[in-house]
Amino acid sequence: MVTSRKGVISGFMFEIVKKEALNPTVMRMDVRAPLIAKKAKAGQFIILRADERGERIPLTVAGCDREAGLVTIIFQIVGGATMTLATLPQGGYIADFVGPLGTPTHIEGLKKVAVVGGGVGCAIALPVARALHEQGTQVTSIVGFRNQDLVILEEEFKACSDRFYMMTDDGSYGEKGNVCVPLNRLLESGETFDAVITIGPLIMMKFVAEATKPYGIKTIASMNPIMIDGTGMCGCCRVTVGGEMKFACVDGPDFDAHLIDFDEAMKRSRTYVEFEAKAREKHCNLFKKEVN
Repeated sequence: MVTSRKGVISGFMFEIVKKEALNPTVMRMDVRAPLIAKKAKAGQFIILRADERGERIPLTVAGCDREAGLVTIIFQIVGGATMTLATLPQGGYIADFVGPLGTPTHIEGLKKVAVVGGGVGCAIALPVARALHEQGTQVTSIVGFRNQDLVILEEEFKACSDRFYMMTDDGSYGEKGNVCVPLNRLLESGETFDAVITIGPLIMMKFVAEATKPYGIKTIASMNPIMIDGTGMCGCCRVTVGGEMKFACVDGPDFDAHLIDFDEAMKRSRTYVEFEAKAREKHCNLFKKEVN
């Protein structure tokens, strides 16, 4: 039994063993969750609540230390739930931490793969690149960020990539342009891949899929729609793939990128923008009152 920062007693809480800021808006935490660490594979996710009154949010497993029983999560501070999570201290506890959920990324038999990540989506792309590298696959990693200040996990990607391309929108670091610049260059030069795996903003994944489609290259996109229960019951995480309704939490999160209705997914992702903004403002006001 342990006591949370709100003073609520719980028998099921998960220690934050390590906490660090990767950039001004992205945090990394290593959480003690031995049963999840033992079973989780690249591409799977967990659902957590920061405290007993918190919102349920899905976060991809960014890495595991099976011997130490640690699960790594990397998240962007964008709303009330992630703000609350970011305030939890190293040595503190997360109330609920459930997983692994979802279907692992299918990498068996792939000999040559391009992994394309954008922004905080690189935290999801990294374990996939690592798993590919560990099985002997030739990995080309292409990662993109808006600017140098937002770059994360560069050295980690380099360590598991045979080729590595760093892109920034403003050219402040690496090469100027989006992730499709080096991808198109490689494809136009005759480069082939068994698969391209893309993880990041919806608009980025849409353009990656459009770039690979003329070449007939298998392309997989990891979807992260609105999600609540993680078991397929709530229906919030539905996406249209090949004209059929799929649920990202149980059928995915990986889908054939050439069959995903990205326009519909982008429209759905904007459904609660106004609500999220109000929740963020409310959380900020509450936090200021607590501090004072």
